[in-house]
Amino acid sequence: MLTADLLVHDAELVATVDAARREIAGGWVAVTGGVVSAVGGPGDPQPAAGRRIDARGCLVTPGLVNTHHHLYQNLTRAYAPALTGGLFDWLVTLYPLWARLDEEAAYVSAYVGLTELALSGCTTSTDHLYVHPRGAGDLISAEVAAARELGVRFHPTRGSMSLSVKDGGLPPDSVVQDDDEILADSQRLVELHHDRSPTAMTRIALAPCSPFSVSTSLMTRTAELAGALDVRLHTHLSETQDEDAFCLATFGRRPVDYLADVGWMTDRTWLAHVVWPSPEEVTRLGAARVGAAHCPSSNMVLGSGLSPVAELRAAGVPVGLGVDGSASADSASLWLEARTAMLQGKLRHGAAAMSARDALEIATVGGAACLGRSGEIGELSVGACGDLAVWSLEGVRFAGALSDPVEAWLRCGPVAARETVVGGRCVVTGGVPVHPGLDEQLTTHRRVAARLQARGD
Repeated sequence: MLTADLLVHDAELVATVDAARREIAGGWVAVTGGVVSAVGGPGDPQPAAGRRIDARGCLVTPGLVNTHHHLYQNLTRAYAPALTGGLFDWLVTLYPLWARLDEEAAYVSAYVGLTELALSGCTTSTDHLYVHPRGAGDLISAEVAAARELGVRFHPTRGSMSLSVKDGGLPPDSVVQDDDEILADSQRLVELHHDRSPTAMTRIALAPCSPFSVSTSLMTRTAELAGALDVRLHTHLSETQDEDAFCLATFGRRPVDYLADVGWMTDRTWLAHVVWPSPEEVTRLGAARVGAAHCPSSNMVLGSGLSPVAELRAAGVPVGLGVDGSASADSASLWLEARTAMLQGKLRHGAAAMSARDALEIATVGGAACLGRSGEIGELSVGACGDLAVWSLEGVRFAGALSDPVEAWLRCGPVAARETVVGGRCVVTGGVPVHPGLDEQLTTHRRVAARLQARGD
């Protein structure tokens, strides 16, 4: 047996979330060359390894997958003047602050935000950066640089807005761009950063912000460009009842009808929120295999509603989890979103409707499907990326939790990952980020956040 680069051994339980949903008491996982090279139990011979992680008393899961975020928003976290309104009021309050974004702000918010996610067991995150002020620089590449420095898997999306207030949209003129500029930069970023390999650390998707902030032509042309470049599509849809009213008034169509009109009803697409689809629209989304990023905390903070997650999954919609922006959800923890998704599912349909295992699936293989990476991330199977999280089930929080490690993981919290491993390399160990630059970046983050939030500039 070949020597592995990493062996995580003697776990209380390894929850593989593989095709057979194997759960292995006393299990172990080997990672070689960045991918899972073997998974076994107490009776299986373990390979020698260059590094070993003792997982006794721990649950081992695949690394969690974040399918919707706005990393730059951690610079305006819990911003007081925006705390009492719904989505549209909240956006109008914050757009002027976000108009101050630049490359430094994009880099430091990504560094801090991705570190926060890693502490919650997240190994792959997307991001939706749709605010591109004039003269701000290459914000997406700044984010990519932070992710590469930290060693986390990253799927930034080239977000965009093209309708300002004068055009009937919500954002100010200072943060919108014209269609041609957006499309040209979208293609540039795909050519610069998109990696199509099965172990890719960076992939790019195209992401016009929402029906109320981009033109119909941009939606249509972006779908055509994504097809030509073979990349994925992302946008907000069916988030609030205000959005339904806007689409009916502006297009004479509900949001899902509009999505079909502009060529987005495809398995290339995943949507953020999907709170208000009708039963017939749920069926249509499932038939097209359009994905959904469920953002339970943000939906509650903004009063948007409860997404019909069980119905979406039953219809065939790939459902993943999203922490959403840190100016609405405010806490970027995938563990917290998994727990909240479980609790919302029980609240909506009864105690048996959503288990911890259902939430774990949504947080792992569901997210992988949303990002077009089924079989590559979100599971512990031979050949998949060597991304995993080790969760301690010991101490006061887990006293008495002996019967089911997976249920205990979400019921007995709050919990952070003890180890977070990406491609066989630890980015968190002993509950502490490995990269040495965090304190310096937090100092910079505080300065940049103060600049964005300064009044009268």
